[in-house]
Amino acid sequence: MGFFSKLFGGGKKRLDYQKRFELLHSAISGTMSKVYKAKDRTTGEIVALKILDAKKTHDLEARFKDERFKNAKRPREGEIAVQFNHKYIVRTLEEGFTTEGEQYLVMEYLEGAGLNSVLMVKQDLLAGARVHYIRQVAEALREVHNKGFIHRDVCPRNLLFTGDGNILKLTDFGLTVPNCKPFTDPGNRTGTPDYMAPELARRRPTDQRLDIFSFGVTIYELCTRRLPWLKGDSGLAAMSHSQPPDPITKYRPGVNKTLAAAIHSCIEPDLKDRCSSIDQFLRSISKVKYEDE
Repeated sequence: MGFFSKLFGGGKKRLDYQKRFELLHSAISGTMSKVYKAKDRTTGEIVALKILDAKKTHDLEARFKDERFKNAKRPREGEIAVQFNHKYIVRTLEEGFTTEGEQYLVMEYLEGAGLNSVLMVKQDLLAGARVHYIRQVAEALREVHNKGFIHRDVCPRNLLFTGDGNILKLTDFGLTVPNCKPFTDPGNRTGTPDYMAPELARRRPTDQRLDIFSFGVTIYELCTRRLPWLKGDSGLAAMSHSQPPDPITKYRPGVNKTLAAAIHSCIEPDLKDRCSSIDQFLRSISKVKYEDE
């Protein structure tokens, strides 16, 4: 197999996406990709078409090229995403390479907004339904973990609502890695800083509890519209975790006590004190019906 065949995905037919799809909406630019609302000219189906930036993807993949990874290949984002057929995970229908050598994913199109956008709206659009959404995100993450992966970027930006607002779905497997060595070895610090687990920020060994921390920060924010450690600065500078997080009751005095305790167990900086699995979290809130007492 020649160099360019390897580069562009082996013998698999490459996609001329401009020919196959009618792009209905200008691209939404993410950290490493552009996402279009598109119509499949053959089937008429409305989909989300994600085109990965070739250079940024190459730079990310270069992190997995040293001696440790000679016998361990990191799957592509699309190869990971197509494995999930779960009601709380955005479905990936197809993946591969474009005629220009870019990786692409064809995904289900959701009419709803991202959780990050909903949290910025002054009106409380989540009232009375927070536990409903928290369980959905937890079940999605459990599926990721059961498949043997660490998502590595659980945050409000990567949670999307369906058009009717009843379901919140997990998306974006661009930073996802298998839950095994050498991918769990220290050194690869990627993620969204405000949601990044301290062991990852400090370049220490990781496991799926990394996602538990990010999940905990996300649902803390879902309940309060605030980050647990934010003191005016954001990003890695605000992540010393030398002080305990603000109690969730400071911003939501009437929060269900069981739910509050479960959320705080997820954001323990010390791994030995952190909630050990998403199953444990779900068991702990199994009898909780509403976010407030």
